[in-house]
Amino acid sequence: MGKTDENESILTTTHQINHSEKEHATYTGSASCQNCHQKESTAWKDSHHAQAMMPASEDTVLGNFDGTTFDHGGVTTTFYKRKGNFFIETEGTEGILEKFPISYTFGVTPLQQYLIQFPGGRLQVLSIAWDNRPAVDGGQRWFHLYPNEKIEHTDYLHWSGINQNWNFMCADCHSTNLQKNYDLQTDTFQTSWSEINIACESCHGPASKHLEWAQNQQQSLQNFGFTHELQRINTNQWKMNLETGIASSKSTKVAKEIQTCAQCHSRRATFSPGATAGSKFLDHYNLALLQPPLYHADGQINEEVYVYGSFLQSKMYSAGVTCSNCHEPHSLQLRSSGDGVCAQCHLSEKFAQTDHHLHPINSPGSRCINCHMPAKNFMQVDSRRDHSFRIPRPDLSDQLKTPNACINCHKNQSNQWAAEVLRKRFGPAETNHFGEALHAGLTREWDAEKKLSKLILDREQPAIARATAITFLAEYLSRDSVQLLQSIAQSNEPLLSLALAQSLDRIPEQLRPALGIPLLYERERVTRSLAANALATLPLGNYPAQVRQQFSLALQEYITSELFNSDRPESLSNLAGLHQQRDNSQQAEVFYHRAISKAPYYTAAYINLADLYRIKGKEKSAEEVLRNALDKAERKAVIQHSLGLSLIRQKRYSEAIDYLKLAAESTQTDSRYIYVYAIALHSAGDSTQALATLEKGVEQFPSSIDILRALISINRESGNLEKAKKYENFLAGSNQ
Repeated sequence: MGKTDENESILTTTHQINHSEKEHATYTGSASCQNCHQKESTAWKDSHHAQAMMPASEDTVLGNFDGTTFDHGGVTTTFYKRKGNFFIETEGTEGILEKFPISYTFGVTPLQQYLIQFPGGRLQVLSIAWDNRPAVDGGQRWFHLYPNEKIEHTDYLHWSGINQNWNFMCADCHSTNLQKNYDLQTDTFQTSWSEINIACESCHGPASKHLEWAQNQQQSLQNFGFTHELQRINTNQWKMNLETGIASSKSTKVAKEIQTCAQCHSRRATFSPGATAGSKFLDHYNLALLQPPLYHADGQINEEVYVYGSFLQSKMYSAGVTCSNCHEPHSLQLRSSGDGVCAQCHLSEKFAQTDHHLHPINSPGSRCINCHMPAKNFMQVDSRRDHSFRIPRPDLSDQLKTPNACINCHKNQSNQWAAEVLRKRFGPAETNHFGEALHAGLTREWDAEKKLSKLILDREQPAIARATAITFLAEYLSRDSVQLLQSIAQSNEPLLSLALAQSLDRIPEQLRPALGIPLLYERERVTRSLAANALATLPLGNYPAQVRQQFSLALQEYITSELFNSDRPESLSNLAGLHQQRDNSQQAEVFYHRAISKAPYYTAAYINLADLYRIKGKEKSAEEVLRNALDKAERKAVIQHSLGLSLIRQKRYSEAIDYLKLAAESTQTDSRYIYVYAIALHSAGDSTQALATLEKGVEQFPSSIDILRALISINRESGNLEKAKKYENFLAGSNQ
């Protein structure tokens, strides 16, 4: 394919849903299920799924719209009704009060949000929500989701902006058979759904073939006419081990249930549309691994991650527990009250005892969930429990800077106190927690590579933790770690392959083919597509025709995904990059500018556009782009650093040092920014300040090879041989 054809393909390719996944079945609606499945239908009608999204009406709106007001950030919002319809008056896109009709409710408890229709098929989520908890619990009130921030109408978190857009942010998990249908050329949505809420076919798949089976008793149809079968819970599969007090399953059949639930109950990006119940998760969704700020270093939840990434860490998951072992799938209620859910598999005579939980019987501390599933509030009032079912590890909290369930309650005590209590009762804690290796990678400890490699090789550890270690290992490459990543590229562990594909663009180009080409043949679409994009900058013409063909197919899948998500600045910038790789700089520039226009906060678009101008020899244009970003971009340090480098290239050294200093001293700084600033100072003849900068930098980044080498070199030049020797020893230690 020539360059012109490739460039055009980026713009003209549209996604075709894989109808083989649906086996040509169609959606028939939950009403078609009620006659035969009355019990399940009745349970579902009162569930959160059934009320996930509804047209605004007297029956569905829970908030007080009787002329009530709410003040936040200097804006008074009024909620009122007119002729049976619901309205708000609040700050709109121009920063002035406007009146908006409420189109839909979103959720039901503990809070309810409201959707407002905008031009271009957009639905926007109001960031003032109704607290539906009882008044005695602090509810029955309006509240703001960002209570401590004044969100201006120009802010990227403003309710009318891109990051509160329902079509991208929320839609595919609140409705059935959601089709986003974004049009890049017109910048509009024609989003559609089969049912507005989460109905039967969200989990069971399109039902037309099932109805044929039911009506005509077509025994030749597999899975009763569905594309997949959700296994019924069979309690006979679980047998209690009276010695350990823990039940185990004798079933080895892999259920589709978890991957079906994970489509919504996970922190992920929709990579490819067309998923139905039972679809392979990594064909459609790019899973977020255990990285900050989503998770703490030990895998505990920090931001809202929606269960799946936590559950994959758990011993429950590895033992074969599924979602419906604990949750009734139609009503969504727990299968038992109190600790009864846990007692299904954990013998009460062993675990519901003071010598196990160390608290008085029937006290909050005796509840299984309070120790093993600590809760955290999201969206101010929505308490979510950590589904990693972890044993509290206060002995690691000081080292890893992580919370623990003990001190969550015993706030007047120390981590050391809690660790000693547990040690006296249960003995020494297990060593080799995966959090220690992940923390080493995050904080750039001198032995991070060794710890991360050991974790990756340890098959006893959760696959998602091992996968996360791969994403960190990309920063610590040596001959040994590259060989390890080569073995991962050749392995058959989907999450590890995904992690390598997610990291591939941060690996030096000369190493990418050995690691990336095997990933092109992965069965999971997301993995092979990400690998193709990371290889797109490389000349692959000398590789066998089969490799080039596989690369082209995988890259086309990646392009299809980015076009599907081209309502977002990230995808627009990625499409610009693909144009740039094909020497189509004019189209690349158009896409970068479109990304900036859509999301002025998006730092990467400014950096990449400035780099495009640099490559084209248009350094003044690059400078202009970066200066324009200074007051708009979310990550200012990288803009300041890049602007400093641009000014150096223009030989405006004094101005350059000012911006390099700002980047080096920023709270968003990076070891590279400190190193470059110090070298600039040294080149300007200020070796004393350069050394002071490097010494401060090595305290922040003790394993930075660049900073250590600069300290050695500049100290030698300055005659400080003793200090140079000191840092040589540090460098030797970091390379062990």
